[in-house]
Amino acid sequence: MVYKIEPAAEPPVTLTSPYDLLTGYLDFYRETVLRKLEGMSDAELRNSRIPTGWSPLGLFKHLACVELRWMQWGFKGEHIEEPWAEFKNRSGPWHVEPGETFADVKEFSSRSSARGPVPSSPRPDWRTRPPVSAERSRPTRTVPP
Repeated sequence: MVYKIEPAAEPPVTLTSPYDLLTGYLDFYRETVLRKLEGMSDAELRNSRIPTGWSPLGLFKHLACVELRWMQWGFKGEHIEEPWAEFKNRSGPWHVEPGETFADVKEFSSRSSARGPVPSSPRPDWRTRPPVSAERSRPTRTVPP
């Protein structure tokens, strides 16, 4: 059986605000990814079909973490427990815990995207800020040979 699915609406071409364009396209692509993943079985969500080893569920979790890091930690300066979670104790494709379900990652994505307004100038005090602290610096990771 074939189901007709209405695609998410792209932001209008009349938008001129960079904030509205950015958040509009983030919403559009998030809905597009969700629409594609919602019909997959758990096995399809967890298994890769590409040489990199990335699974659809792993990619979805990665997108949610990146949005959390950029929008809330990077732009708004909010405290995030693990802003570089993708580098925590892993190598290779994005790690999805065995007990993590699509619903869990979808809920995490929903919380990550529940953002308030991002300042139009993300860091207005960039000239007066002290150097980046270890807490906000990107960890070093070793790339296997």
